[in-house]
Amino acid sequence: MSDFLLKNIYSEAFYEQLSEILEECLPHFEPQKFKEAIFTPAFTALELKQRMKHTADVLHTFLPKEYEKAASYLVKIVKTLQQKNIAEKSIEYMFLPEYIATYGIDFYETSVKTMEEITQFTSCEFAVRPFLMRYTDQMLPQMLLWSAHEHRKVRRLASEGTRLRLPWGLKVPALAKNLETILKILENLKQDSCEVVRRSVANNLNDISREYPEKVLQIAQRWKGEQPETDALIKHALRTLLKKAHPEALALYGLESKALALKTFSLQRNQLRIGEQLSFAFEIQNLSPKEQNTRIEYAIYFIKNNGMHSKKVFKITERTIAPDATIKFERQQSFKQMTTRKHYAGTHWIAILLNGEEKNRLSFELSEE
Repeated sequence: MSDFLLKNIYSEAFYEQLSEILEECLPHFEPQKFKEAIFTPAFTALELKQRMKHTADVLHTFLPKEYEKAASYLVKIVKTLQQKNIAEKSIEYMFLPEYIATYGIDFYETSVKTMEEITQFTSCEFAVRPFLMRYTDQMLPQMLLWSAHEHRKVRRLASEGTRLRLPWGLKVPALAKNLETILKILENLKQDSCEVVRRSVANNLNDISREYPEKVLQIAQRWKGEQPETDALIKHALRTLLKKAHPEALALYGLESKALALKTFSLQRNQLRIGEQLSFAFEIQNLSPKEQNTRIEYAIYFIKNNGMHSKKVFKITERTIAPDATIKFERQQSFKQMTTRKHYAGTHWIAILLNGEEKNRLSFELSEE
C-alpha cells in the first residue's frame, strides 16, 4: 500500500509549475517570493485543507486589493491552465475556490460569476456553501439556473453544492428548509447525459433519505422505470435505506426474505489479532418454487473504545437465485488498523443478512497485535 499522503499534492513540483503560470498571468509577480511565502517553517505540519487555505492566502498578497480585479485574475489563471492542457489531477487547484470563499463573500454578484467559470476547471462545491448560508434566497434560485447550464461541471455544482451532508463541506441548515428547490434541481438533472452529474444527484438524494426517507421513496417510485440510467441512480440513492433494511425500499425491488434460508455459516477461526483477516463461509438456499431477488450482505458488530458495539453493513452482491438452488460464498474481512476505523480488542459478532433480515450471528475474539 502506498504511503503517499493526499496533502502532498501540494509539493515543490506543484508550486514550481504554479509559479510559472502565475508569472504569466499576474503583472509584477515574483516567483521566488511566492515560493518563500508558501514554504514557511510551519508548512510541513499543515494538513490538506490547511495547505489549500494557506495557498489561497499567499496568493492574496500577490493579487490586487480590489476583489473584482482579483477575481478577474482568478479566471485568467484558469483559462491559462486550460490553454496549456494542464488538467486538474486531483483537488490541488481547489485553492482557487477557497480564495472566493475567503475573500469574496461580501461580493455576491462577482463571486457567483467567478464560481461559474472556475468550477468548470476545479469544483466550487465547498466555496458555494458560505454563499448558500448568507445569501440563501438569492443563491438557491441561482443553483436552479445552474442545473440547466450547458457545462456538465456547472450542472454538477448545482447538485453537489446543495447536498445536506456534503463531506468536508460547511453545514447549511437552510438547505433542509428549502427541500422543494433542491428537489427541482435534482428533477432537472435526473436524466443528465453525464454520469458524474447523475451520481451527484444520487448522493444528494441519499443525504436527504437519512432525514426524510418517505420523501425520497416517493421520488424513487415516481422515477423508477423511466430509463436504465435513472434506475441505476435511484438504486444508488437508496443505498442507505437498503442497508438499514427499510421495508419500503426493500419492497421496491421485491426483496423478501421468507423463502431464503441460511443453510451453513462458519468461521475459519474465531480468534484473531488486530491486523489479521477474518475468513468466513456460508450457503444460502431459495426454498421457493420461484426465483428470488436476493440482496446478500454481512454485518460486523465492531467493538468501540467505550466497550459498546457499532454495526457496519457490507454488501456482497445482489442477484437472482433459481428455485430450490443453493449457492455458496467465501469472504474475508480485514481488521487492519485504518485512519477511518480503529479496531479494539474484545468480542465481536458477524452476521449474514438476506434481503435485510439477519439470519444468523457468530461471535469471535479480536486481541491486540
